[in-house]
Amino acid sequence: MMIVVIAATNPSSENRIMNAHTINRIELLYRVARFGFLLALGVLALSALFATGAPVKTDNRSNPNAVATDTTSLKPPDKGQIPVAFLISDGAVVIDFCGPWEVFQDVMIPGSEEMPFRLYTVAETKKPIRTSGGMQIIPDYTIQNAPPPKVIVIPAQSAPSPAVLDWIRKSSKTTDVTMSVCTGAFLLAKTGLLNGKSATTYHGAFGRFATQFPDVQLKRGARFVENGNLATAGGLSSGIDLALRVVERYYGRELARKTAYNMEYQGEGWMNPDSNQTYATSLVSTPEHPLCTVCGMDVDPKVAPKSVFKGVTYYFCSEDDKKTFDAAPDKFIAAVTPWPAISGSSN
Repeated sequence: MMIVVIAATNPSSENRIMNAHTINRIELLYRVARFGFLLALGVLALSALFATGAPVKTDNRSNPNAVATDTTSLKPPDKGQIPVAFLISDGAVVIDFCGPWEVFQDVMIPGSEEMPFRLYTVAETKKPIRTSGGMQIIPDYTIQNAPPPKVIVIPAQSAPSPAVLDWIRKSSKTTDVTMSVCTGAFLLAKTGLLNGKSATTYHGAFGRFATQFPDVQLKRGARFVENGNLATAGGLSSGIDLALRVVERYYGRELARKTAYNMEYQGEGWMNPDSNQTYATSLVSTPEHPLCTVCGMDVDPKVAPKSVFKGVTYYFCSEDDKKTFDAAPDKFIAAVTPWPAISGSSN
């Protein structure tokens, strides 16, 4: 026992030197480890800062249909509601504007007694309009007295007047989002606001859109496309997804997800703008299954309008589509044929 005590209290010179070397190594390793840990924390913090501060964009080089989306969040007002104007006219497609209307009206902020969005319809006049299917609507406001909107929804509808296009241009200067649904993209494109930008529309209107608006980059296979405060959705139900996307930009993904849940809406296209790939390709008209050259719908060749161009017979589901084709058949075919095609389905 005494030997142990003496050894512990009176170490030899050799032991003291070894212990000192060991302690120095341990101290060095500790300092290196601590420096490495602090450096790693710094790198992670900077990565998080840049990730949250910069918009995320998709690389379009590998996929011509890839959609670059602006992921910048939107700031809701500190108080009051977000005004949402639904621009309508005769022939407005019900689901195009009622789908987004349902989304915005179902958003609820926990702890708030006020609904976050204020919804209203706008038209050129107060005259009642007839939507698709015959529904009659009396607009809440005209383009002369409508409250300034922060969100505009433009569904498919009749051709706009110059006054309506001017209202869209002026109002869009101060909107957070001006969004079209289905062939509402034609109205938005006619304002010139989409020139030099990308957009999408109803898959049955790809050919017409590409022909009429060569300055707009058409995105086939996109559920929706965003460009700053402009956004375009595909056809019909795509408007629901774009509206949920707008909710997400204002209030975050969880609230948008909760809104979709409360609606019993199970679609997830609002979280993936590139999710319409089914419509990225064109159906092919065959003798056994003829399709309208303009919109891709089934036709009866016995009664369908038709045109012969360069020895090929083209069928149409309406005289209007035939006129669209006949006006510039070479341009129309050029706008459609470069895209991958698949055989017509058997509906």
